[in-house]
Amino acid sequence: MLMGIVVGRVTATRKDENLVGTKLLITQPINIDGSVLSNPIITVDTVGAGIGEKVIYVMGSMASRAVHNKDAPIDAAIVGIIDSLEGETLGG
Repeated sequence: MLMGIVVGRVTATRKDENLVGTKLLITQPINIDGSVLSNPIITVDTVGAGIGEKVIYVMGSMASRAVHNKDAPIDAAIVGIIDSLEGETLGG
């Protein structure tokens, strides 16, 4: 599982029929300290996340398992909303 922050929403009036009814969000991958890791990705929201929320997302075959329609062409899916983070980071 990976962490990200939702930075936007995607509206696609024409899309694969297996994606009809899904909410597409732009998710910025982040490190545990909140620093940006790479380019934003489009994720399918399965938990009701909103812009500005830190989320847990999965990619690849795990993402397609997160939705009810197993035929949907999904590469990344939000599977949790992060309420808080606790712990220490390793490093010098």
